[in-house]
Amino acid sequence: MSALRARGESVESLADQRILIAGAGSAGIGVAQVIMQAMIEQGVSEQAARNAFFICDQHGLLGSARVRELSREQAVFARSEDSGMPLQKVMEKYKPTILLGLTAVGGLFTEELITTMAAHCERPIIFSLSNPTSKAECTARQAYEWTNGKCIFASGSPFDPVELDDGRVFQISQCNNMFIFPGLGLGATVCGAKKVTDRMLYESAKALAEFLSPEDLASGQIFPPVRRIREVSHKVACAVIREAYKEKLQNHLTEREMENLEDYVHSKMYDPVYVPLVEKRTITI
Repeated sequence: MSALRARGESVESLADQRILIAGAGSAGIGVAQVIMQAMIEQGVSEQAARNAFFICDQHGLLGSARVRELSREQAVFARSEDSGMPLQKVMEKYKPTILLGLTAVGGLFTEELITTMAAHCERPIIFSLSNPTSKAECTARQAYEWTNGKCIFASGSPFDPVELDDGRVFQISQCNNMFIFPGLGLGATVCGAKKVTDRMLYESAKALAEFLSPEDLASGQIFPPVRRIREVSHKVACAVIREAYKEKLQNHLTEREMENLEDYVHSKMYDPVYVPLVEKRTITI
């Protein structure tokens, strides 16, 4: 969603994307499931959401011709044609706007693959999410150099900022669930949520995406700096609580507390400092 904002699009435009995922294991399929659910939350039919995905494993594109060898979760994303098509050919034929790497195969995203994507997509979104660094599908420098600085990039491993020959400098965002889970837990706890729903997860992600300023996005960041994690968690928690209240899933939150929600949540946040165990007093004789 942050990457869509960086491209000048709405966070609600997920279903307008064509998403190529390299890696059909639990990580790749899990990511696809969550993105598909977000599309459905935005009002798209399940079938239309499925059609946005092209998922490849080591044998190529997941397709109906391979359905007997696929798990139930993988079969959901099997295409009706081009079963087994190699990654490069999928890129050439279907022209994805988003490329996600979850393979743990270092260097899988070749220069040919990335330049092909940049040729048909003005601002390609490329997430090389495998870690450690040696397993990254491509490095941040490769992604920016091969797209002439046009891509919107995030990684699972940490990378230093990238400076191109023309002087442009890009800050690299590390994709990490620490930006969601603390705020999600805080919000659910503060309001006594009876359960955590898909809609709460969606609102959490949307709050995170909308946290970044235009200046952050212009510098190449699509995740906030870690030093602002408490602010992020506060915003995510408030989004979770508002959704819980909307779904009538909160257990203990009054209308008055809802009216001053930001202040109330802030008062419930743990402050990690040591407090004195013994009160010290100065006695004057």
